[in-house]
Amino acid sequence: MAEERRFRSASGVPIALRRRQHSASCRELAVRGPRLQLRSLSAATSAVWLAAYGLFALSENSMVLSAAILITLIGLIIYLHFVKIDQESLLVIGSLGIQVTSSYASGKESTTFIEMGQVKDVVINEAIHMQKVIYYLCILLQDPEDPQGVSEVVPLFQSSKPRLDCLIEVYKSCQEILEQRKTAPQSS
Repeated sequence: MAEERRFRSASGVPIALRRRQHSASCRELAVRGPRLQLRSLSAATSAVWLAAYGLFALSENSMVLSAAILITLIGLIIYLHFVKIDQESLLVIGSLGIQVTSSYASGKESTTFIEMGQVKDVVINEAIHMQKVIYYLCILLQDPEDPQGVSEVVPLFQSSKPRLDCLIEVYKSCQEILEQRKTAPQSS
C-alpha cells in the first residue's frame, strides 16, 4: 500500500511525500523534490556561452570558447552527480534498523544504515537559519557508554528540507514502529 501527498519545502518549492507500508514493522518514506528543469539549465548554459563568445570577440582567442564549453560540461557533471538530489528516502525496519538513501539526478545513490540498537529516538528539531526558524527531522543515536545520553544527531532530508507538516507525517510513522519495538518482548 503506497500513498503520495504533496507538501512544500522550507523555501516554498513543491515536494511529494510517498509512504509505503511493507509490513506492520516496515515502512518506507520518500521525499521527492522537483526534477531538474531544462529551462533553467539551458539559461545557465546560454549565459556562460554568451559571456565566452563576448570574450572571444574581444580577444579573438578560440581557447576562450573551448574553455567555456569544457567548464560548462564539467560543471554540469559535478552538479548532477554530487549536488542535485532528486529523492531522499527513509526505510524503517523495526527489527533491523533505519536505512537513509539519497538519490542524485545522475542516478547515483548514497545509502547509510543505522542499526536499531543504536537508535535512541527520532525527533523533530528546530534551527534558526537566515532569520527564520526551520524544522528538521533527526535520529538521535544512543551513547554506548551512557544509555541515557546521545552520542550523535543524524539529520534527515537535508536536501529537500520539508516543512513541519510533512515532517510530522514522517515522525508519526517512525514513532509507530519505534513504539512497537519498545513494547515487543525483548529476546536474548
